[in-house]
Amino acid sequence: MKVVHSIEDLRNQLRGQLRVAFVPTMGNLHAAHLSLMRLARQHGDPVVASIFVNRLQFGPHEDFDRYPRTLAQDIEKLEGERDVYVLFAPDERELYPEPQNFRIQPGDALGKILEGEFRPDFFMGVSTVVLKLFSCVQPQVAVFGKKDYQQLMVVRAMCRQFQLPVEILAHETVRDPDGLALSSRNRYLSADERAEAPQLYGLLQQVRDMIASGRSDCAAAESQALQTLRDRGWDPDYVSVRRQRDLLAPTAAEIHEGEPLVVLTAARLGATRLIDNLEFQAGR
Repeated sequence: MKVVHSIEDLRNQLRGQLRVAFVPTMGNLHAAHLSLMRLARQHGDPVVASIFVNRLQFGPHEDFDRYPRTLAQDIEKLEGERDVYVLFAPDERELYPEPQNFRIQPGDALGKILEGEFRPDFFMGVSTVVLKLFSCVQPQVAVFGKKDYQQLMVVRAMCRQFQLPVEILAHETVRDPDGLALSSRNRYLSADERAEAPQLYGLLQQVRDMIASGRSDCAAAESQALQTLRDRGWDPDYVSVRRQRDLLAPTAAEIHEGEPLVVLTAARLGATRLIDNLEFQAGR
């Protein structure tokens, strides 16, 4: 695996390649990231990974400064997989050589609901850095995980609207045996919090079962789930049942007709904010 830190070196390595598959990450790699690399390898050659902790997608009181940066260990993990040809690991000066005055702001409802409501600049930061990375790498395929469900949809919408020739592939959420979705932020959890954390996925399963069994009152199911989290000591931002196709709230008729749905949640356990989601189909 070749490790490059400049855009010029990256482009030199990729000159003449016909089907580049790309996996953008913020590093601190774990098993879920490595599974993204393996999926990318099935759909392109060579595979390019990037590691960049993007300041633009962190709010003023979020964890940018303490976000885990483990480049040496990440390189070892990627070399062990042997799926990645180039790792692009730029610093801020390389990727943002001047103030980033041109930013991509999702303008429709998709960027303003759920995560967009509680983290107002998050999708601006994600869209801006992904577009910049796509410009640097020029991939034909890019892989994103479904754990960041709304982010995946925002990236797909951006590619459609800018007519970017990039196929966006989605990888299923990778979980520990107890159900907790793998995340770099899981390392912030204390031992007691780690024992409690799988309850978030369990709650999503409960909401799914209520709606799938024929209950069409999503608001009541959401309210019950929020109260359950509070009773267990969580500080939830949202638990919300939405349509998979656009993340808008389903109507009772759509639920009755078997609309593909997803229940999404974000909640703090202690100082750690966790997100998760679960796809399902109403009536099944």
